Amino acid sequence: MIDDKVLHTEKVPAGKRTYFFDLKENQQGSKVLKITESRKNDGEFIRHSVLIFEEDFRKIFDALEKIKTEIGPMPEPRVREENNEF
Repeated sequence: MIDDKVLHTEKVPAGKRTYFFDLKENQQGSKVLKITESRKNDGEFIRHSVLIFEEDFRKIFDALEKIKTEIGPMPEPRVREENNEF
């Protein structure tokens, strides 16, 4: 995974957490989506990652679409004035 080529990265700041969506390509040409949550705890960063392999993309994205439909319209995020956190 270390030698994988990064094709695209999206960073999503979300208050005390940051999410990273990294689309990578391995040496065999297969794509992998790596989703990482990063948060600070007692001065150090804690990271958790999930790898989604190319053959599972359709299943995962279909499931997310169903969940998105159940959630309904997304409210606008509220920003706290004092430190611009959600």
